[in-house]
Amino acid sequence: MIKQKTIKQPVSIEGVGLHTGKKVKMTLKPAPEHYGFKFVRVDLEGKPEIEASAGLVTKTQRGTVLEKNGVQIQTTEHILAALTGMDLDNCIIELDAPEPPIKDGSAKYFVEMIEKAGIKEQEAEREEYVIKKVISFVDPETESELLIMPSDHFEVTAMVDFGTKVLGTQNAYLKNIKDFKKEIAPARTFSFLHELEMLLKNGLIKGGDLSKAIIFVDKEISEETKDLLKNYFKEDDFEIKPNGILNNVDLQWPNEAARHKLLDVIGDLTLVGTKLRGKVIANKPGHRVNTAFAKKLQKIIKNEKRNKVPEIDLNKPPLMDIEKIMSLLPHRPPFLMIDRILEMSDKHVIGMKNVTMNEAFFVGHFPGAPVMPGVLQVEAMAQTGGILILSSVPDPENYLTYFMKMDKVKFKRKVKPGDTLIFKADLLSPIRRGICHMQGYAYANGQLVAEAEMMAQIVRKDKEK
Repeated sequence: MIKQKTIKQPVSIEGVGLHTGKKVKMTLKPAPEHYGFKFVRVDLEGKPEIEASAGLVTKTQRGTVLEKNGVQIQTTEHILAALTGMDLDNCIIELDAPEPPIKDGSAKYFVEMIEKAGIKEQEAEREEYVIKKVISFVDPETESELLIMPSDHFEVTAMVDFGTKVLGTQNAYLKNIKDFKKEIAPARTFSFLHELEMLLKNGLIKGGDLSKAIIFVDKEISEETKDLLKNYFKEDDFEIKPNGILNNVDLQWPNEAARHKLLDVIGDLTLVGTKLRGKVIANKPGHRVNTAFAKKLQKIIKNEKRNKVPEIDLNKPPLMDIEKIMSLLPHRPPFLMIDRILEMSDKHVIGMKNVTMNEAFFVGHFPGAPVMPGVLQVEAMAQTGGILILSSVPDPENYLTYFMKMDKVKFKRKVKPGDTLIFKADLLSPIRRGICHMQGYAYANGQLVAEAEMMAQIVRKDKEK
C-alpha cells in the first residue's frame, strides 16, 4: 500500500511570469490528505482556490491556463510537473499574481523548492488508477496522439517532429518517476525564432529574456530581427551556434526540446487528478492534445468510479446496526432511511437499506406499481453521509445534522420492494467547520440507481436554543 505524500514545511520562490511579466511570489505549503493540488490567489479578495483539474482548462496556446469563477492561473504545467515528478499527492500552491515564476523555463527550481521543504508521508492510502486497456486520443487537426497502455508503473515516452532542419525528429523517455529530477526537470522551454518574433511584436512574453528559453534559429536573422531582439532583450551580440541555436544558452542534452515536451506532458496529465499506473506514449504532444487527453481520462475514471458497486459481504456483522445508527442520527421511522453502516474511513462511508413492501411511502406512492421516491433515495444518501460527519466529532450525540444543498442529482433506475440499496458517500473536500461536501451514490441489483452531490452541516444542539 502506497501512502499519500505532501511537503513538510512551507517554502517560497520569487520571479516573474513569462507571459504577464508580473513579479510573483509562489509559496508551496503542506496540504491535508485527499486535498490534491490547488492554486490559491492570495492577492485577490477571498483568496480564491483553483483546483488542478482538466475540467478547468480554458486556454492552451502558449501554456496551460486554468480558470474558475473568472480567476486565472497561467502556465501551470511546470510546477505541476515538478509536484508529480517528486511523487507528491497534496500541496497548496499560493501565488500573489496570475502566473508562477518562469525562472529558467524548466522545473528544476521547483524541484529544488520541494527538496528544501522536505517530503513527508501521510496516513491515507494513495488513490491510483490502474490502466487495464489502451486508451488513446487523437487531435484531428494536428494528428497529435496520446495513448496510455498497461504497465506496472508510470512511465512516459515522447516522440516529437518539429518539421524543421534545426531540430527534426526527437524522442525522450522517462522509465521511472524517480528519474524525473535528473533526466527531465532541468529541460528548458524553447521557441523557434519565427515564433519569438511574433510573440515579441504582439507583446505576449512580457517576462521573457534570453536566459529563460532556448531559441532555435529556423530562419535567417535579418537586421530587422536583430534590432527587435536587441531592443527587447537589451542584448547587442547575437550569433548562431553550429547546432542552430542562439548564443544565449547551451543545450544540456541534444534532445532537450523533446525532454521539455515530456515535462509538459507530465504537468498536463497531472490535471487528471489521480495518479496513473500505465505507460504514456505521446506523439507530437502539445498542451491542447495533452489536456484533451487528460479530460478524457478524467471522465473515464469518474464514470468507472460511479458505476463500481462496492464489494460488501452482507453476511458479515455491520460496523453499525440500527440501534447504533439511532444513537447518532436524530431521525426515527418512518424517516430513518438506513438500516446498517457497513464500512467507514476518514473520507467515505457505506450504508444499506432493505426496501420492503411495508415502507410507509408505498401506501401513497404508486401503490399499484410501487417505486421508491427518488427524493427519499437522496435523503438516505444524506443520512449515510451524516454518519460520516458525526463521526468527526467526539460527542456526536450533542449534534444535529442539516441538509444544506444538493446538486447534480440523477436517477438511473427504479427501486422496488425487495431491493437492497447500498449507499456510498465520498468526501469531495475535507470537513471544515462542521460542513461536509460529499458525492453520494446509490446501488441496487449491481447497478447505479441514483447519484447526487450533497452538502450537510452539523450544529450543536445547545446552539439551536
